[in-house]
Amino acid sequence: QVQLVESGGGLVQAGGSLRLSCVVSGRTFSGYVMGWFRQAPGKDREFVAVINWDSGRTWYANSVRGRFTISRDVADNAVYLQMSSLKADDTDVYACGAARDYASSYYNWREYEYWGQGTQVTVSP
Repeated sequence: QVQLVESGGGLVQAGGSLRLSCVVSGRTFSGYVMGWFRQAPGKDREFVAVINWDSGRTWYANSVRGRFTISRDVADNAVYLQMSSLKADDTDVYACGAARDYASSYYNWREYEYWGQGTQVTVSP
């Protein structure tokens, strides 16, 4: 059974930092990309960042580039999202997902096969 389990969310003041973790199990993710998306109530999932599991190559949304860093630890089967200089607008539920590395778009959440349950990030002004 494939599982993606996120952790690390919480409440932080604007300007602060959080590190999200996504531990994966149940299969190898070679040939996949691992992405972080965020979603506010009533809104569509928004792309945040993605990393190629094999190469480590990364892509970021313009809104987080320079503030967030995605990384992965193949030995620990984990993907991380280091978030710094957080803003109130970053408040959302953050979820990690896995998509085939030949997906037509890494920015489209519909391309992702597996998802975690999400973790809440709240940034106070």
